[in-house]
Amino acid sequence: MKYNKLIRDKIPEICSKNGKEAITKELNDEEFADFLAYKLKEESEEYIESREIEEIADVLEVIHAITKNSGKRCIDVENIMIAKREERGGFDKKLLLIETRSKK
Repeated sequence: MKYNKLIRDKIPEICSKNGKEAITKELNDEEFADFLAYKLKEESEEYIESREIEEIADVLEVIHAITKNSGKRCIDVENIMIAKREERGGFDKKLLLIETRSKK
């Protein structure tokens, strides 16, 4: 069966234990970044469908890999998040923007 998808590091071992041979390729940084973007979309869609917190853990794992591949640290991303929250707020108020109108 063909996949052509990004997998976690231990998946080849798991395949082997299940009597399958995993044919893999090590990606360069640019390819890895592209496949991470697809993986983020995939994991986000899985959360949207299931609403399971386990899927958020998968999203975070991909975000950590994206951060590391870009040469940054998770704390760098968190600092950006904090700065954005201070400037624009978070989502604590659960607000939905319906529309905007010109002030009279």
